Amino acid sequence: MNLNFNKEDASQVVIGSFALAVPISFSEEAWKLGETLPFANLFLVFILSIVFLSFFAYQIVFQGDIKYRTSIFISRIFIAYFIAACVVALVLLSLNKFPVMLDPVIALKRLIIITMPASMGAIIVDGFDKE
Repeated sequence: MNLNFNKEDASQVVIGSFALAVPISFSEEAWKLGETLPFANLFLVFILSIVFLSFFAYQIVFQGDIKYRTSIFISRIFIAYFIAACVVALVLLSLNKFPVMLDPVIALKRLIIITMPASMGAIIVDGFDKE
């Protein structure tokens, strides 16, 4: 089983993140949460995203065996999160809800909030063909 990240994996991550990013990005609650959530909570959301991505990837994608593939495991998690964040940014930008030039703090907050579920959708779809 080849667990290196390739074009097929990237496309699966994009589709999975898009599937969850779109409905949440249209949510006014997510936009307002991005305006009001304190940074401590935002950091917790980010950490929870990485932890749950790691658990899922460890159990499903790597089937509990990362002994000799730790660097591939870690890079796969961060690549999936990064791609999901890019998809979220594009969706928010298309909705004019990603004020990166006018208010980068709100843009970053919205990005992290919506990337949490989008990244889970990404890793789940990525894990479909790994079993």
